[in-house]
Amino acid sequence: MITMPAIPSHLRALRLPACSLLALALGGCLTAPGPVVSGDGRCTDADLQWAVGKAGDEATMRKLAKDSGAGLVNPITPTTIVSRDIRQDRLRVYLDAGNVITAVRCE
Repeated sequence: MITMPAIPSHLRALRLPACSLLALALGGCLTAPGPVVSGDGRCTDADLQWAVGKAGDEATMRKLAKDSGAGLVNPITPTTIVSRDIRQDRLRVYLDAGNVITAVRCE
């Protein structure tokens, strides 16, 4: 049989507050809302070529997300490692080293 060492009395008083703080912290993570997706979340890149040559700033990325209907917008820089999987809800925005959009594709 394995026995646990006794917890000193001055540390026992800290156990309940520490557990309460941990529960509150984890509870906050669980209640965070996810992204809002309009439509069914499927990406359509047919009318997004207007973005090629523009700066990859937040306003452009938000407009691309709205116009594409994608549930996930994935900016890809020259140093980003990407997987080869295909997702119908993902828009990949390819950026050059100067943060200029070079391609926009649903992948």
